[in-house]
Amino acid sequence: MSDVRRRGAIGYLLLIPAALWLVLFFVIPFYSLLATSLFDPSGSDFRGYTMTYEWSNYWHALQDYWQPLVRALAYGAAATLLCLLLGYVLAYAIAFRSGRWKNLLLVLVIAPFFTSFLVRTLAWKLILADDGFVVNSLQFLHLLGPDGRLLATPVAVIAGLTYNFLPFMVLPLFASLDKIDPRLIEASSDLYANPFVGFFKVTWPLSLPGVVSGTLLTFIPAAGDFINVQLLGSPNQRMVGSVIQSLFTNANDYPAAAALSMILMVLIVGMVLAYVRRAGTEELL
Repeated sequence: MSDVRRRGAIGYLLLIPAALWLVLFFVIPFYSLLATSLFDPSGSDFRGYTMTYEWSNYWHALQDYWQPLVRALAYGAAATLLCLLLGYVLAYAIAFRSGRWKNLLLVLVIAPFFTSFLVRTLAWKLILADDGFVVNSLQFLHLLGPDGRLLATPVAVIAGLTYNFLPFMVLPLFASLDKIDPRLIEASSDLYANPFVGFFKVTWPLSLPGVVSGTLLTFIPAAGDFINVQLLGSPNQRMVGSVIQSLFTNANDYPAAAALSMILMVLIVGMVLAYVRRAGTEELL
């Protein structure tokens, strides 16, 4: 066997573990979810369901739960936008202004990951409590009424999503910004004079791969989250993740839960493809 064929065979052998991983933990669960979404919904329990290719499950899921679905996409988009605004400033400061403190600041960015997601969300429940410092301060400044509150509102849910997923935005942004040659920014000052114009002509385009990666890493889990709305929201803020979790665990309505999961997956994949194509960074896929 020639060296070229031997190297090719070794390459295929090295792909086997990754292929098995994808088959076991993506292809098989995906097929199971798709099959479950087409079961006859009249089954008494999971083992009692039969495959009848009930495509109407999708229509009923959309008809019954379109509001939580739209709410999840809206809350996810709002949290992603806030993460982008806050994360870009933070990543820019770490990349270009932190000096010898760069590594320490990066550790502080990822430090929340050393704490449970549930604990971090519960902390926000204490911060936004009706008798807490934040609410009292806003009432003192007349930004909230005497009976105003933040918990069980969209503000609390979006704030929790923004806080919990902010590191997912900062790290890709920092990776892109840190690669930019500072001499290009200096040249932009000479060419465009105005720092604002120079930023959008040089820094922003060069950081777009980090922007796209960060927004995807933030939006996808935020849209499917159910912990933040469960702890910080109310039934009026229920997102599609909460509905799916409830249908699977409480109502035992597996076909509806699976159909809703498939709808959410298709919507997110379609939005991601359109977004990446629009951003002109197809190579990220």
